[in-house]
Amino acid sequence: MYCEFGALKEKLAALETRQKDNENQITALTSKERKTVVFTAEVGPRGAIGPFGSETTLVYQKVITNVGNAYNSSTGVFTAPYAGVYYFTIFYHAGGRPGTLLFLYKNNDCVVQAQGHPAAHEKAHNGGNAVFLQLLEDDRVYVRMDKNSHVHGSGYHTTFSGFLVEIRMQSLL
Repeated sequence: MYCEFGALKEKLAALETRQKDNENQITALTSKERKTVVFTAEVGPRGAIGPFGSETTLVYQKVITNVGNAYNSSTGVFTAPYAGVYYFTIFYHAGGRPGTLLFLYKNNDCVVQAQGHPAAHEKAHNGGNAVFLQLLEDDRVYVRMDKNSHVHGSGYHTTFSGFLVEIRMQSLL
């Protein structure tokens, strides 16, 4: 009976330690500031952009909002400061010829695209797409324009935006 009592005491002490650790983690998580990451950028006052002879990363130079400084207006790349779920949108405006094909990439993988086919009678076309992405810290998201495509780069028509929806924490247990 004495051995059983000793084993129960050890289990109780281990459970108390684990409970205290969990309480400390919960306190730390609830006391942290809410992390805000939000950006919108426009390609800038440049008129027609493209067509180019190869697929090209679009650099959205005119930053409208960049809370958290995760978007780099020199490279056109958003770098996730935290692991979590993010929401991204791309919108474009372009003339009828040639067509437009934009790809939104996560690291080196194309995730979604927006396309406007060349049109014989249209003078302009617009398009866009949106996606929720689960990112790890330092994952990169950016937009590439297909070769022989173009967009219009003024008047706030061609934009790239994103925001953090939810931070992903490790399990407490």
